[in-house]
Amino acid sequence: MQNISFAFPAWYLLLCAIAGLGVALLLYYRSATFADQPSWRSLLMGLLRWLGFSLIAALLLSPLLRYLQTDQQEPVVVLLQDVSESVGLSTDTTAYRQLFSDFRRSVAQDYQVVSYAFSDRLEETEAMNFDQKRTNLSQALDEISDLYANQNVGAVILATDGIYNEGANPVYRPLQLQAPIYTIGLGDTTRRRDLLIKQVYHNRIAYLNDAFSIQIDLAARNAAGSRTRLTVSRIGESGRQELHTENIDIDDNDFFNTREVIIEADRAGVQRYRISLSGIGDEVSTSNNSRDIFVDVLDARQKILLLASAPHPDLAAMKQALLGGNNNEVDVAYAEAFSGSAADYDLLVLHQLPNARYPLNALMGQAKEAAQPIWFVAGANSDFNTLGRNQSLLSVAPNGSTPNEVSALVATDFSLFNLSDELRRSLGQFPPLEAAFGEFSAGPGANVLLKQRIGRVETNYPLLLVGEEQGARRAVLAGTGIWRWRLFDFLETEDHLRFDELVSQVTQYLSVTDDKRRFRVNQPTNLFDENETITFDAELYNANYELINEPDVLITVTRTDDDGRDYDYTFSRVGNAYRLDAGILPAGNYRYRAETNTGTETLDYNGQFSIRPVEVERYALEADHGLLRLLSERYGGEFLLPEQLPDLPQQLADRGTVKPVQYNTVTTRSVVNLKWIFFLLLGILVGEWVLRRYFGAY
Repeated sequence: MQNISFAFPAWYLLLCAIAGLGVALLLYYRSATFADQPSWRSLLMGLLRWLGFSLIAALLLSPLLRYLQTDQQEPVVVLLQDVSESVGLSTDTTAYRQLFSDFRRSVAQDYQVVSYAFSDRLEETEAMNFDQKRTNLSQALDEISDLYANQNVGAVILATDGIYNEGANPVYRPLQLQAPIYTIGLGDTTRRRDLLIKQVYHNRIAYLNDAFSIQIDLAARNAAGSRTRLTVSRIGESGRQELHTENIDIDDNDFFNTREVIIEADRAGVQRYRISLSGIGDEVSTSNNSRDIFVDVLDARQKILLLASAPHPDLAAMKQALLGGNNNEVDVAYAEAFSGSAADYDLLVLHQLPNARYPLNALMGQAKEAAQPIWFVAGANSDFNTLGRNQSLLSVAPNGSTPNEVSALVATDFSLFNLSDELRRSLGQFPPLEAAFGEFSAGPGANVLLKQRIGRVETNYPLLLVGEEQGARRAVLAGTGIWRWRLFDFLETEDHLRFDELVSQVTQYLSVTDDKRRFRVNQPTNLFDENETITFDAELYNANYELINEPDVLITVTRTDDDGRDYDYTFSRVGNAYRLDAGILPAGNYRYRAETNTGTETLDYNGQFSIRPVEVERYALEADHGLLRLLSERYGGEFLLPEQLPDLPQQLADRGTVKPVQYNTVTTRSVVNLKWIFFLLLGILVGEWVLRRYFGAY
């Protein structure tokens, strides 16, 4: 539909016609030029002149052409089906698939139907496998709301048991949908006899030879007077090993209890533990009577050698601080009797060593060759020439044998690691240390953590330095007597936290080593869920430590429990590195060996990971139809049971909410832009000119 409007009143068109008529009469009325011609010829040319001039005048009024276009948007019915395991475990899925399929065909006869399946993600499909491991109902509704917020949605049909184990409560989620939500209550709401492990709380990481706690929440329904046995076992390559067992009496039909079990982490690697309850008979499900957990046991122990030239109270203070880390093993020895090797330790702490009497040539050579981290503690009795030959962070030019008392001053520009504000404040208050009297200077690779304050004079002499030289990390404390710091810390605060923090931060810096392997394989985690994709990334470096990816990289993944099956893959090249998507593997423990050949040598990398089963859908099988009723009431729909599905198409038709929506669009366009107007004017004016020339006028 279209019409014309003007920027000026419509009666101005009459003036345009009168003006055109006047021009035509002036030119052709009783014109002597055409006196000998028949009158109809003058009349025809006058008519053309009138039409042309009137049309030009009318166009000066800026006429607008308005188009009205009507579009109709057909209604959409969204079918949202829960395909999680909990639905499949408590529903006759064969009969329900047929019932829902018949309903879909019935609705599709009158409306546009879009089918979605959801679990922990939303997917547009009609397939219903009921094997998904998690349910996130609120996320599914949010995505539907985002997808159809501006469309004509007549109704949302949500079929689920109301059980969700991820996301928020969908009743309290604000949706942008203006359509009613009809909920189909699946599952069984009957409160039946059942024993289950409701929740297990544990650390994901533990350290070797430490004990860790497992907190187990048990629940039972309609099982008063029964007894069950709680067992915690380790599942490994050698089979199942029981670690803890106890009997539990169920004294209430609505039973809940919490048990705490302490387990010793005596094996490194990802350990699989199974918590299980013996059955009580006539249970609705026994699959929720056990649960597997995985704990990554790290072998993070550090063996530290405190080696001194003579007994000193500093040794006891540093040993106590180092033992504050539960995974530190500290040996104290003296240079006179020590015959060990640097390879036996992860960190060396040398108190006033090496010196002229005990140069420790063999030990220092071993430490240099192995890039061993060393913390030197120098004092007034140190031989600074020997010390200077074994490290380059600190140079000392002693001036006399009398020691100097120096206090600590934190360097403001130090940034290798952080110290707490409390420790920074305390360091300035700690008692002074005994340092050599002389000139102190830091080497080019040194980072000064503490400076010396002599009396009230703040100097630039370094007191504590850290740095790296020849691929090994070093620290130098240019004073002795830090045992006073530990005692003063306890005197002021009744604990040793600040002193222990300083020792811990320095030793942690020294102990961190860079991975210098030329072939590496990485994973985002070493513990995956069974519905999670297993991925690997690999890096290969040439002799100059430049990334390359010309050679092929092969990997064999072996399941170490059950069948021991091997899975062989080849990495894909991504940029300068490698990547592998191994897909989804069965739950269990795995090890892998990756290998590549550069043409001159073969490099390999070994690792391990575990895949834990996801069984949260089996822990709660009692359908929550109350939640579905609230959802339908909030959004103007209705709650129905599966057997009422055949009646729903008629209900939709009776309510009239599923109907098309019409949209009117108005488009405005200037008449001057119409091409046919131009050609009409051209035709009128050219026609008049041709006739005038033909009949003898100009």
